[in-house]
Amino acid sequence: MRLKFLAFAAASLLASPALAGPLASVFSDHAVLQRDQPIRVWGRAAPNAVVSVDLSGAAVNAMAGADGRWKVELPARPGGGPALTLTVQAGPERQVVADLVMGDVWLCSGQSNMEYPLRRTLAGDSEVAAATDPNIRLLQTGKISTPAPQEALPASVVWKPATPQTASEFSAACFFLGKDLRKSTNVPIGLIDATWGGSVIQDWISREGLAALKTYDEGLAVLDAYARDPAVGQGRWAAMLDRWAAAKLGAANDGMRPDLDDRAWKTVPMENFWETYPGLEGFDGTVWLRTEITLTKAQAAQGATLALGPVDDMDTTFVNGREIGATQSWNGPRNYRIAPGVLKAGRNVLAVRAIDTGGGGGTWGKATEKGLRLDDGTVAPLSGTWRYRIAAPLSETALPPNRPWLGASGLSTLRNGMIAPLVPYGLKGFAWYQGEANVTEAGEYARLMPAMIADWRKAFGAQPFLLVQLAAFGAQKPGVANSDWAALRDVQRRVTAADPQVGMASAVDIGSPYDIHPADKTRVGQRLALLARKIAYGEAVLAAGPAPVSVRRDGADVVVTLDQPAVVYGAARPIGFEVCEADCRFVDATIKGASVRLVGGAGATKVRYAWADSPIINLFGATGLPATPFELPIP
Repeated sequence: MRLKFLAFAAASLLASPALAGPLASVFSDHAVLQRDQPIRVWGRAAPNAVVSVDLSGAAVNAMAGADGRWKVELPARPGGGPALTLTVQAGPERQVVADLVMGDVWLCSGQSNMEYPLRRTLAGDSEVAAATDPNIRLLQTGKISTPAPQEALPASVVWKPATPQTASEFSAACFFLGKDLRKSTNVPIGLIDATWGGSVIQDWISREGLAALKTYDEGLAVLDAYARDPAVGQGRWAAMLDRWAAAKLGAANDGMRPDLDDRAWKTVPMENFWETYPGLEGFDGTVWLRTEITLTKAQAAQGATLALGPVDDMDTTFVNGREIGATQSWNGPRNYRIAPGVLKAGRNVLAVRAIDTGGGGGTWGKATEKGLRLDDGTVAPLSGTWRYRIAAPLSETALPPNRPWLGASGLSTLRNGMIAPLVPYGLKGFAWYQGEANVTEAGEYARLMPAMIADWRKAFGAQPFLLVQLAAFGAQKPGVANSDWAALRDVQRRVTAADPQVGMASAVDIGSPYDIHPADKTRVGQRLALLARKIAYGEAVLAAGPAPVSVRRDGADVVVTLDQPAVVYGAARPIGFEVCEADCRFVDATIKGASVRLVGGAGATKVRYAWADSPIINLFGATGLPATPFELPIP
């Protein structure tokens, strides 16, 4: 499985309900409407119906289209003021929502570190107890994954004023962002929590946004097929996975062959993740697992169901060289149908191509729940051990194709279920905390992150986009090493540097080597709010720590120029700087104002800073914000 990212609510793969009235479901009592911009209101009524919309005296009419959809714009209003009432009349249908306020609305999204609830933070009990503020309004979409865009959120998803009861399970980072902005703006703040632990960024981008990248066409076609017929979609994904394995594993993709001599393979227990076994500790990638079942002639003549138990994360399973099923789910039991004629009298070879993308891997679960269930009701048990051979580590193959309809690991399904029903609600901006689930594909993330920003901006019309740079996570190690986490942090830095309306709040100094979910979300939210004040509100504040501007050679040294003066904590010199030729090495560094001098980099081709999963940071800005990790070429 991918790292066991925290999830706080039950996931669902379902269609959103139809609109309960003529007004879009995002409009409910206690909503915050975006101030200082035309107010977009929309919904669905009877085809060609006349729709009257009134917002406390500001009225406008529209006509629904042939499909019943309608949309109007009401005049912009300033923040604050008395509570408003929105009334919509469409033929005999009348809908009224009350206690609406004008303010600023922020959409917060991402995976588990944005999902992380207020009650679990440092001093969570006291934060929840003090959460009452009638001018902070909360909307929590819940988890909704669908293969096609939805119009409506579930009926239970409504705006609620902040109280200990409504804030307890709400995104902590989002809540702290809103709490700080409430103080600095003195207007009502609306916060939307649309999060799913463990989700990949591809699942938050629209079909159109992914299609524009030109590399997701096959997955999107499989998703379309699944929307029409799940069985057809499943078959097309299994074939897609087979092609990936053939291309990435090459000659090592032969473990399904019944005539393969596997007597020299090592063995592993069938009840535990393979990381518990010597030789597979920490292994992520593809492994072939094989065992045998001996059957009588009468047994072999039947059809059967193979109860394999869960396989972490993906499997393609073969019996006597015939593929009988493929599944992606780290904890879902496999029950594969075997047609009559596949089994043989005597020796039958069961082979599993298991792919682990993080955390535990392989077959697990109770042996008593596994076996070959023959059609006559008898059960042939599986052996207590598997023989195994490593096919390839994930570092060589990269990630396999996910089932594109799989909530959190698919393509566009979270955008369809959790974001589409909100479009085009008026927003001030976005806050995004995600990347852990894509940490092994930094190069692709460099394409996906700008695509997602453009996709959401187009949908909502808001420009300010705030993101959280990944916190430290992973064991600290001596010496210089490559780091997927550092590579993705650098992508986040580069995306931010390329767009003045994108801000990055670094969390690298408040993470934990041993916990992918650091509990200090207060500072995360405060740093996001500081960026919002600069980017969205135009305040002259120093909102981020030092970042590199340029690199140059100076004799035998290398000089890095930062965008602001920096200070060193706890030492005389900054640590964590490397220069790289064929290999990278740490070098001594000195700092003067915004200039960092690296000693002895005459032949180096690039410079890196804090390039580790969990780097030790002692370089900060004057306001206490950390310098961002980076990698830059040396001209």
